Amino acid sequence: MNVNTNLVAQNYAAGKTAAAPVEDSGANLAMGAAQDFMATLQASESAAMAAMTTGTDPHSLVNALAQTELAVQTAVTVRDKVVEAYQEILRMPV
Repeated sequence: MNVNTNLVAQNYAAGKTAAAPVEDSGANLAMGAAQDFMATLQASESAAMAAMTTGTDPHSLVNALAQTELAVQTAVTVRDKVVEAYQEILRMPV
């Protein structure tokens, strides 16, 4: 029984540190997301230029374009949710 109790305690301690809240403001999270978005766009642009000029692997170009498409779709979805929330706030009675 002592072995099971010890394993449970170790798993709890490991899970507790992983589930601890991250003390990061929303502004920092938004800034990080914007920087990741820009990095994805720049990587895709570099892959496209390399594919056109040097004839590199077309698979890497398709992969970069798919990542860019996903990033743009995510940004549009987030923007739509923000606009929807703003409109909902405007509809609230004062």
